[in-house]
Amino acid sequence: MAIGKSVIRKEAWDKVTGRAKYTNDFTEKGMLHAKLVTSPYAHARIRAIDAKKARAIPGVRAIITGEGLPLTGEDLRDRPPIAFDKVRYHGEVVAVIVADTLVQAEKAANLVHVAYEPLPAIGTPSEALKEDAPLIHEQLGSYQKNKHTYPEPNTNIAHRTKIRKGNMERGWAESDVVVETRVSFSPSDHIAMETRCATAEILPDGQIMISASSQSPFMIKRLISTYFGEDAGNIVVHTPLVGGAYGGKAPVQLELLAYLAAKAVRGRKVRVWNTREEDMITSPVHIGLEAAVKLGATNDGYIKAAEILFLFDGGAYSDKAIDVSRAAAVDCTGPYHIENVWCDSLCVYTNHPYAAPFRGFGHSEQAFAIERALDLLAEKLDKDKWELRRKNAIRPGHTTPTQVPLNRSNVGDLPACLDRLRELMEWDEWQRIEIDAYTVQAKGISCAWKTSTIDPDASSGVILTFNSDGSVNVISGVVEIGTGTKTILAQIVAEKLKMDVHDVYVKMDIETQTTPEHWKTVGSRGTFMAGRAALAAADDAIRQLKAIAACILRASADDLEVGGGKVFLRDDPSIYVPVKDIANGYKYPNGNAVGGQIIGRGTYILRHMTPLDKETGAGKPGPEWTVGAEGVEIELNRRDYTYKILKAFAVIDIGKVLNPKAALGQVMGAMSMGLSFASRETFLFDRYERVLNPQLRTYRPIRFGEHPEYIVEFIETPQIDAPYGARGVGEHGLIGMPAALANALSLAAEVPLNELPLFPEQIWRKKKGDIHDSF
Repeated sequence: MAIGKSVIRKEAWDKVTGRAKYTNDFTEKGMLHAKLVTSPYAHARIRAIDAKKARAIPGVRAIITGEGLPLTGEDLRDRPPIAFDKVRYHGEVVAVIVADTLVQAEKAANLVHVAYEPLPAIGTPSEALKEDAPLIHEQLGSYQKNKHTYPEPNTNIAHRTKIRKGNMERGWAESDVVVETRVSFSPSDHIAMETRCATAEILPDGQIMISASSQSPFMIKRLISTYFGEDAGNIVVHTPLVGGAYGGKAPVQLELLAYLAAKAVRGRKVRVWNTREEDMITSPVHIGLEAAVKLGATNDGYIKAAEILFLFDGGAYSDKAIDVSRAAAVDCTGPYHIENVWCDSLCVYTNHPYAAPFRGFGHSEQAFAIERALDLLAEKLDKDKWELRRKNAIRPGHTTPTQVPLNRSNVGDLPACLDRLRELMEWDEWQRIEIDAYTVQAKGISCAWKTSTIDPDASSGVILTFNSDGSVNVISGVVEIGTGTKTILAQIVAEKLKMDVHDVYVKMDIETQTTPEHWKTVGSRGTFMAGRAALAAADDAIRQLKAIAACILRASADDLEVGGGKVFLRDDPSIYVPVKDIANGYKYPNGNAVGGQIIGRGTYILRHMTPLDKETGAGKPGPEWTVGAEGVEIELNRRDYTYKILKAFAVIDIGKVLNPKAALGQVMGAMSMGLSFASRETFLFDRYERVLNPQLRTYRPIRFGEHPEYIVEFIETPQIDAPYGARGVGEHGLIGMPAALANALSLAAEVPLNELPLFPEQIWRKKKGDIHDSF
């Protein structure tokens, strides 16, 4: 019916014709505009704010500063919505100007004078951990936190996740060979096409109306209620289509400023909108990392021990960086069977912009460290790099670093992915060849896996309403951020109801008062959670259809089937009633009626999830692990160290391909992001930790015409409890790309390349010996 077909996305026509509307497209006469006043320093005390000249600008309605505002943060409340005692990163908001027009607000913002006392700034996690490092949060021990967050007062450590599995002494004793490596990269950005924006209005009856470009509208509602004491039922959040997010729109930031701005002007509607420059440094960024990996293995290539240290650059505030550092720890070994594991994953404060999740949620970051170590181990053992990975590949019967037993349902088939990758890449033909005196080609591979470390009680709801013609409306709290998940939901519903997918309509925007809740649109969990809820809603609708049809057809509901726009007798399909005749109730010839509108209701909540043990990390953080094998083929010019990425490969165990073209698009898009992050994307900081390249002229993601040939295939090992067996796949194409590129270039250049991004200059410096693997 619908599953397995390349159904065109439900919102495609609106997007390609320009009819689609995003948050900043909704304007109205009389709306006020906010402009942010931000800090030119990465670390400084605020001695005074003089806004007299700004207040004199015609049209200025309010100037808001941070004094008296509550601290915010999902895991650890360490961030003021507006800085009030000191600033902790370049670009931090110190005041908000509200005016009749944006021009007036900008003019007034330029006239706000802030007196700063500069403080020493910290630029790396390793620097932040030094004994004499200045404290970024002197009051860390007094902040409110949740039960499973472990800040370390009088340090710059916001949280530490420990993984302790097996016996490390035994692991090292069984190891014949040991390798160690260190890797690092600075923070970068998500570069979503649509910058972050929000509007807020407080109606005369006190109802708070928020509109936001967000991955988590229900979290906005919850947090505004928690932070400011507003009644949750009084807060309504609207999220239309979102123009890309990649994790950057999961945190709640501008929504709080919009609320505060509306409150300051007696409820009038106020819009807060980021310029590209503000979006890159004022709002949350992609996390940085310094990591050290030590692996022990036998001479025949079995890994016996892994000692891993992740130092995540959480920036000035912990926000979602705590979750990212935890997620990396959960899958710290990569998709390999290692019985003895020691890992510490730290979320460390620095004076960089604070971090948000990035597509892959900590996994491309940790994979870069682990996969570089795997290549070094293969070289030391003089073994084939593909063979080493396959020999140690995670399989059913093994356990994860957090000691979750794996089976054929909750983990994909990594050996099958590796086998197919080997064929696609023609791995056995060559790994490195010299084309001429200056040109060399090389291949690099890596493996990927990921589970979703989300709240144990995360849930999703779906409502189905039937129209008079028998068609169906799907209402879900999943945000359409570009993944096509809502089209997948339509396919799931169509398959279950055995109807044409074109007769299934999907409500694209979210409105928290009328849309059933979906926890957050993150972690490749939309299809799984909302899909399960959609199946439950379809089952509920089928029960109702059968109940009404049983009265009409004078048959037991157990003898009826639903499909093809009919409810019919299983043993005699010629006896039936059209769905359209009962979708809004059924009227007998004598005028009596039964039933009413069919409204299917379904919910799903994750089961058997547990928090991690503080000392060992033992626990079940997610429902399943999607696995994959990835590779790249490059050509390096040894005169100037420029290179071309010729081909990129990914073989992902997707469980079941629900929509082939959509799946290919998701994986290829993720691969391109991974290659862009690995090859060129980074923030450049001066010695005062100020961002030097907060614009697309100098921050250069991969462009059209620079892409390699993408080759993607899927393995199908169904996840038994997932909708039609499908596994999450929105992020996995990205996870292995940085490591695969670094492995290929390291082989081509014949030097270990352990720092991202892989600029030609960095390769040249490494060849000269100017870069050392240390931090």
